[in-house]
Order: sequence, then C-alpha cells, then structure tokens
Amino acid sequence: MAEVVRADGESTLEQGLLATPEESNQLTYTGDGSVDFSGNRVVKEKTGRWRACPFILGNECCERLAYYGISTNLVTYLTKKLHDGNASAARNVTTWQGTCYLTPLIGAILADAYWGRYWTIATFSTIYFIGMSVLTLSATMPALIPPSCEGSLCPPADPYQYTVFFLGLYLIALGTGGIKPCVSSFGADQFDDTDPAERVQKGSFFNWFYFSINIGALISSSFLVWVQDNLGWGLGFGIPTVFMGLAIISFFSGTSLYRFQKPGGSPITRVCQVVAATLRKWNVPVPEDSSLLYELPDGISAIEGSRQLEHTDELRCLDKAATISDLDVKNDSFNNPWRVCTVTQVEELKILVRMFPVWATTIVFSAVYAQISTMFVEQGMVLDPSIGSFKIPPASLSTFDVVSVIIWVPVYDSILVPLARRFTGNERGFTALQRMGIGLLISILAMSAAAVLEIQRLVIARDMHLVDQNVPVPLSILWQIPQYFLVGAAEVFTFIGALEFFYDQSPDAMRSLCSALQLLTTALGNYLSAFILTMVAYFTTRGGNRGWIPDNLNEGHLDYFFWLLAGLSFLNFVVYILCANKFKSKKAA
Repeated sequence: MAEVVRADGESTLEQGLLATPEESNQLTYTGDGSVDFSGNRVVKEKTGRWRACPFILGNECCERLAYYGISTNLVTYLTKKLHDGNASAARNVTTWQGTCYLTPLIGAILADAYWGRYWTIATFSTIYFIGMSVLTLSATMPALIPPSCEGSLCPPADPYQYTVFFLGLYLIALGTGGIKPCVSSFGADQFDDTDPAERVQKGSFFNWFYFSINIGALISSSFLVWVQDNLGWGLGFGIPTVFMGLAIISFFSGTSLYRFQKPGGSPITRVCQVVAATLRKWNVPVPEDSSLLYELPDGISAIEGSRQLEHTDELRCLDKAATISDLDVKNDSFNNPWRVCTVTQVEELKILVRMFPVWATTIVFSAVYAQISTMFVEQGMVLDPSIGSFKIPPASLSTFDVVSVIIWVPVYDSILVPLARRFTGNERGFTALQRMGIGLLISILAMSAAAVLEIQRLVIARDMHLVDQNVPVPLSILWQIPQYFLVGAAEVFTFIGALEFFYDQSPDAMRSLCSALQLLTTALGNYLSAFILTMVAYFTTRGGNRGWIPDNLNEGHLDYFFWLLAGLSFLNFVVYILCANKFKSKKAA
C-alpha cells in the first residue's frame, strides 16, 4: 500500500497507527468521492484499479472491432451491393463517420448531467447492438438487397431497402455517441486521483486503452474485410454484431468491481449560469481578497460528484459571477446560481477556456492523421504493389499504422516511462503536455518522410518517361511503411496524451464532455484536411495549370502538398509550445 504524506508532514501510515478503529476503517475508502453500484462509499481493496479495467478494455476492444468491421469496407458494400455511385457512396460514408464523431456530445451531456457514465454506456451499447442487428438483417434478407447486376445494368436499392440499411447505420452512429466519450473516462474513474500510486496506474490505463482500440482495428481491417469480400456480407456484418454483444457482456460482468462518479447536473447550464451572472454584475468590482468570493464552507461542492477547486487569478472578469453584491445580500440570492455562482463553478469555466488553445492545436494533428486514408492511399496507387506474384492493396498499408501503435504502446509503458522518470522526476515519465508535444514533432517527420518518398517517385517517373502516363512507377509500395510507422508513433504520443490531458485537467463533473470535445478534433481535422485540399486545388490549377494533385499524379507535385502539411504542422507545433508553457493545471481545494 502506497504511503501518502499530508501537507502537515503526517503520513497516512502514521495516521493509521494512531487512529481509532472507526478512523482506521475510513482510511480504506477512496478520496475522490467515488461510490459503488449501490451508491455506498468505495473500499479501495475491493474495487477499481486493474481488477475492474479488463472488463472495460474488453468492452472497448470488441466495440472497436465492431465499429471498424462496419466502417472499413462500408464504401465497398454501398457500391457493390446497394449499387450506389462512387461519389454518392463516398459522401454517405463521410457523412456517417462525421456523425459518429458529433454524437458523442449528446452522450457526454447525458453522462455528466443525468445518467452517469455507466448507465450512458449501458443504454447506448444496447442501441448500438440493435443497430448492428438491423444492419446485419439488411445484408442477409433477400428482400432487403437489390438484385445482382446483369452485365452493366445494376438496379439501385429501392427506398425501403435504403431506409432499413441507413436506420441500422445511424443507430450505430447514435450508439457510438454514448460510448466514445464515456468509456475512457469511466476506465480512468477506476483509479483514485488522491492516491499517488493509482495516479501512475491511470496513466498506464490510457496506453492500454488505445492498445485495445488498435487490436480491434487490426482484426477488422484484415480478417473481417477478407470475410466480407470472400464469404459474404451477411457473415461479414454478423461477426461484428456478435462482438458487440460480447462487448456488452464484458462491460456488465465487471459491475460489482466498478467505481462510479455521481453525475453533477448539466455542464452547459452551469457554464451559462456563470456567463449570465458575470454579465449581470459587469459593473460590480471584484474584491482583491479571493476569500471574499462566494463558496460553500467545509470543502463542500455545490456540484454533485465534484470536488471544490482553488481560485485562480486568471480571467478575473469571470470572478464577478462569484462576487457577493449588496443586492445579492438584500435579495438572499445565494441559492440562485443565475445570480451568484460558487468559486468552483467559475473555475470550471476558466478551466475550459484555458484548455481551448491546447485543444485547438490537436486539430492540425488530426488533419495529418487523416492522410492515412486519403493521400497516402493515392500515393500508394502510383507505386509498385507487387511482391512476387502477390499485389498489396494500397489501402492495406494502413495496417502498419495499427502495428506501429501495437508495438509502441508496450515500449512506451515499459521502457520509455521508467527511463524518462529518471530524468524528469515525473511519476508518469512525461507530463501529458510533453507527451503530446513529442507526438506533434513526430507528425512533422511523418509528413516529411512522405514528401521525400514522393520526390524520389517523381524522379523515377521523369527518368523512365512516365510523366504523361497514369501508371505506377517501379518503386516498391513498401517504402511507404516508414511514414505509416511514424504516424502510428505520433498517435501513441499525441492521441493518448490528449486522452490523459483532457481527463486529468477537466473539471470532475465535465469529464465526459471534455472527452467528447477531444473526439470532436478528429471530425474537425477531417474537415480541415478537406478544406486544405480544396484550397490547394483552387490555387494551383489557376491559369490552366495541372495543379499539385491532378488525376495523373506523375504530372503533379504531391510532394508539395506533403511539405505544406509539414510546414503547417511545424507552425502548429510552435503555437502548441507557447500554449503549453502558459497552461496552468487545475488545483483541487
């Protein structure tokens, strides 16, 4: 059992030796306000930690296998089975995937405000499973599948067939919205923030959480894609449905071991209350002595499931919401948070404002990550895919990104963290901000590697007089492995670091919401990538020029596009360093 030293110099071990039997019993409880399934205080030795986490990691692995089992090959099903056009199929897939990263805002608000993370995951997992079942039926029942093509004539799906298919698909999108923002936070809830030993274990949890995601993705992108292409779509969708059922069973199996955090009411309402109270008192001066600001006594928080937060001197204009005016005293407004807010409630909004610049810098990284499924694949199409008589599909190179993550997670956890701890003195090796910064730096190297490969490819195309021909050049597609591997390494640092950062720094009663905001950067990164491509096409094709990215890449300069992303990533890294250096961590009162 780890020994914790209090501010007065007395350790918890010494307290245990000197305490009465009643006090000794209390030492075994968690200090972060967590409760068990019945709402009772949690005994450390019997709940949480790595005893509970295998059920959560198993749930995540199976759920991600189910998700990627649908999404990876979805465009093929739309074009080959529903006879959708290429542009329409691509639009339907991107719209659905974008929805999957927007619905977490719904799940996060429900979890933080009303249901708690456990019941939100349970409810939306059920919706997810129903959606998977409907989708499997739509690919199995003959009445829900259009007739096969006869020559070049491919009958499109009728409205009823489309309706059933998209009903299943968007039930999945809704289901994933309740799982994505909650499951990582719920896993981290199993570790007591007030216990130094458990804080270290929580950092390790985020590594293995991301590892579980990629194990599911690896199985989906290899085995399930083969099943769908060779054994049929009914079985190809049925297997992910079974795994979603296993995800639900795994999650419920750990119920007696879980630690629960109580929902604290609507975070959006609390933010609006602070803004409203601030505007009401815009002309009221803020007292120099922060102890005069309104807060409940005895360390009690007005927000259910949240600890009190210390006052900070930043954004003092927001302190007006906690300033007690003569009118407040006269009208006894202390029970009306639209007029008087506690310091903790004000600090919640301050934390969100402080996190915003760091959050924004991860959008550029998500745009770099988006190249795995876009321009990296386009580049692979004009490289030699042959290994003997076998030809590697360009899209399958993304497997090396997943393999990179699977390799880097245990390397980071078992080698880099102990090594870094010797130099930094940090219990987790690197702080979350340091970890994210390293990942942003590696992403620059990934884009640079892609650009260097493209330069070499274009040199070969010119030397062999292939510039006017839209054909692959005799340069092995395996030369793309380094750029995929670097992106995977960058993920382990930046994406997992972001998970850790947004959980640690978010207010207690806003953790699901902050996780949803972190997931939102993936959607925004895709939109940013699309915007950059649109601008590049517009400016580089003016005056009749072929542009950087023509249909025949041998005539273009895809290397310029990769250098542009590398340059933007470098500027983003500089901005990130400035934001990270100015960031001040939250402090519990």
